[in-house]
Amino acid sequence: MKKIVLLFLAGHMCWPAAFAQDELQLRVLDLRIGNPYVKENEFIGKEARREPLPVYGSVKSKLPVAIWPARPDVVACYNYAWRTAFSNLYLPAPQSGFVSPFIDAGFNKHIFMWDTGFMMMFGRYGAHAFDFQQSLDNFYSRQHKDGYICREIRREDGTDVFERYDISSTGPNILPWVEWEYFLNFNDLKRLRAAFSPLLAYYQWFSTYRSWPDGSYFSSGWGSGVDNQPRLPQGVNEIWGQGHMSWIDITSQQILAGRTLINMARRLGRENDVKDIEYEVASLTRYVNEKMWDDKQGFFVDRFRDGSLSATKSVVAYWALLARVADEERSRRFISHLADPSEFDRPVRIPALSADNTHYRPDGEYWNGGVWAPTTYMVLRGLTNYGYDSLAHEIALNNLQNVVKVYRETGTLWEHYAPETHKGMGVKNFVGWTGLVPITVLFEYVFGIRPVVPDNVLVWDVRLLDEHGVDNYPFGHDGVVKLHCSKRKYKTDRPKLTVESNKSFILKLLWDGGTEEILIKAGSKEKSR
Repeated sequence: MKKIVLLFLAGHMCWPAAFAQDELQLRVLDLRIGNPYVKENEFIGKEARREPLPVYGSVKSKLPVAIWPARPDVVACYNYAWRTAFSNLYLPAPQSGFVSPFIDAGFNKHIFMWDTGFMMMFGRYGAHAFDFQQSLDNFYSRQHKDGYICREIRREDGTDVFERYDISSTGPNILPWVEWEYFLNFNDLKRLRAAFSPLLAYYQWFSTYRSWPDGSYFSSGWGSGVDNQPRLPQGVNEIWGQGHMSWIDITSQQILAGRTLINMARRLGRENDVKDIEYEVASLTRYVNEKMWDDKQGFFVDRFRDGSLSATKSVVAYWALLARVADEERSRRFISHLADPSEFDRPVRIPALSADNTHYRPDGEYWNGGVWAPTTYMVLRGLTNYGYDSLAHEIALNNLQNVVKVYRETGTLWEHYAPETHKGMGVKNFVGWTGLVPITVLFEYVFGIRPVVPDNVLVWDVRLLDEHGVDNYPFGHDGVVKLHCSKRKYKTDRPKLTVESNKSFILKLLWDGGTEEILIKAGSKEKSR
């Protein structure tokens, strides 16, 4: 007689040790609760696209052209980043369930959720040559019926690396922000509509399984992406434990995700789908300000189980700026740490851990001071939220110069960088998220060019005195713009611009001497004197 064993499925199936497989008749009870928004997920079961992958040399003419005559080394590093990115493209494997060609970080044979998210932040500028954004489709296609998406998925067969209830199984929840940034570049409502449902289902799963009774959120060192920082209570594993803490980055990221989903819903006419998120965003914002602000340090921090606050000042706290948590006074104090040489204003900015922490290491020791492209970009975007673009430009230029200097010396980009010396650390030949610096940070914060395509606006915050610009700049799916700024003597001098475009738009010009809005007409060459 065969024995019947009921397995209550919430993760990986395993055989009871007492029985051999041929003795068993399995009945698996799947007790996961289905999420109705997953039923709207059009990526699940979609026919895979397997068209030939583009080769860098054949599509280079479709990419933006960086112009900075005084810094050919920056331009060389920029071109290297694109060339290497195109060498990391893959087609979906037949048995993977993936649906789209994609870029991979080249770290191992898995795709990673937050690595891929940050790669999209530079990939969007190459959309006219390759649809990098479709890389996220493969995560949506592997969404489970309850909304869960694993943070790491095997390329070969599409299986999850982590069981869903493992503390480290998923996150950080940044994909709504990533999709929104793409929307600002392309005003692609079709893409926004398709991504909204899987993102909403995932948000709800995350809210259910990663929050404490007080509403705050948790993860682990691995799950947060900040593997080895000294954040956990003594005796708790710093990589795999959650320490019963309220995590400032995870909580702030959920606020950011919620705000972004609300913005998406307004664009899509789906406000009724996010009423509960509006309440949670307001509640979490109060919580962070009331429970996770250390007034003595002037810093947002993790909160321990007993209500005490951590003394660790981590760069990940600055997700609170991106989530617009802080008021004017607190943001001023919080941001001041970025300009303090004893904390985050080190020779290479911005270290992941404040330099006055005893765990800070001159070589970075991974997240104990390492300088990372994704967190640097996150800080820059947060500074823009609060009008600190002068500081953002200063940090961006420092970061770019370091990456380019190391590129000149080693011929490649690195996973992260040392904070005290010009040295690449970790994985080399790494045009995963490090491609952010020579591409996105260059465009948005060194050159100061930031698109708001849904409003038909292009912001140009001119701070360089050198001649600079971008040819073949993508403005929406079919817009192509040439942007050129002449050399200036003083920062207060009004920039002399030459702009050509095949689409009409408003150029919002900013410089130390003032602001101006200029109508750029399609098909004409606009020169401002």
